[in-house]
Amino acid sequence: MRILLLLTCLLIFLFLLSCNSKETKIDAKAPIAEVAKEAKFATYNVAMFRDRPGQLKRDLSSGRDTQIQNVAAVIQRVRPDVLVLCEFDYDPDGRLLDLFEEKYLAKNQHGEQGIRYPYRMAFPSNTGVLSPADFDGDGAIKLPNDAYGFGRYEGQYAFAILSKYPIDEENLLSYQEQRWADIPDAKIPVNADGKPYYDQKAWEVFRISSKNHVTIPIRMPAGKIIHTVIAHPTPPVFDGPEDKNGLRNYDEIRLLKDIVNNESYLRTDQGKRGGLQNDASFVILGDLNADPIDGDSAPGAISQLLDDPKINQTVSNGNLIPKSKGGKIYNRRKTDKADPAFDTAFFGARIDYVLPSKNLKALDSGVFWPAEGAPLYDIVKNKKASDHLLVWVTVEL
Repeated sequence: MRILLLLTCLLIFLFLLSCNSKETKIDAKAPIAEVAKEAKFATYNVAMFRDRPGQLKRDLSSGRDTQIQNVAAVIQRVRPDVLVLCEFDYDPDGRLLDLFEEKYLAKNQHGEQGIRYPYRMAFPSNTGVLSPADFDGDGAIKLPNDAYGFGRYEGQYAFAILSKYPIDEENLLSYQEQRWADIPDAKIPVNADGKPYYDQKAWEVFRISSKNHVTIPIRMPAGKIIHTVIAHPTPPVFDGPEDKNGLRNYDEIRLLKDIVNNESYLRTDQGKRGGLQNDASFVILGDLNADPIDGDSAPGAISQLLDDPKINQTVSNGNLIPKSKGGKIYNRRKTDKADPAFDTAFFGARIDYVLPSKNLKALDSGVFWPAEGAPLYDIVKNKKASDHLLVWVTVEL
């Protein structure tokens, strides 16, 4: 009896072993997963810069930073397919993005389900990169004012991208080194006496992009290519009557317009001329620091883009301008002329944009600013996640 039992066990073991060793077969008649018919593009100024280099890595490594947990919860709630992160410190090996996903995005936050972005890329920034010229005229060349972009260390306030779909890094175009002087009819800052604010040496090397201007293709389902065009122009404040930051902001937005219109004067860091091909599908994303009605930007700065015929007008000026209930309720100010529902920042301005090209059909849009009682209201209010809100637009593929 005991021998029979042992033989039975042995036969069962050999059967299971043979099953596990067989190659798994795929049923050719099994239904194929439906290809996505739409995609959600978003931009979010996450305020994940720090005062000192290395500090963000420590905060990310802990997995317990409250502000970053709040940011992650917002992303998990909205669940964009392609997401640009503004004010996310740069590191060349991309480790900060890895930590952000591993320690925060992949883990449930505030009851929201974790999310994964298999494709990630950080972009170098002019911030904290010391120039060879005395930009501020104080007789010394030092950070942060003499950097190509204001920054206390290299890569502060940079931006990055997260995507559920493959990023075509080989066809990236960047304009980090594009000179301001090369822009036709550039908005040159001048002093009250009519002399240029920047001396000749400074003007010859001054880069127009305060961080970077980047186009990078995303390989969407069904073979469609959508170019993400990303920038974060300087705030049009913190200057004097010469309006150097306001004018730079204007021409940084002009640079975006010229990239999508394939202007011939453009020269990429990769040595190519021009911008996107005329028939390209694209989405412009970023904190552009300019409101069409309120705020301190130079007149017409953001209208250069919003009114451009290459931009989807339902999103830029029509019935799909991203908006929120929270802004409408909580952000109304006596000095506002625009509808606060369109605000993308707590300081009362529409400055964060997702602008699809005209050849992309927009389906939906929004600013994630929940009203009281709605999910994540408590972690968004009072700038607990960021002083900006996540902005998104869904397009048809």
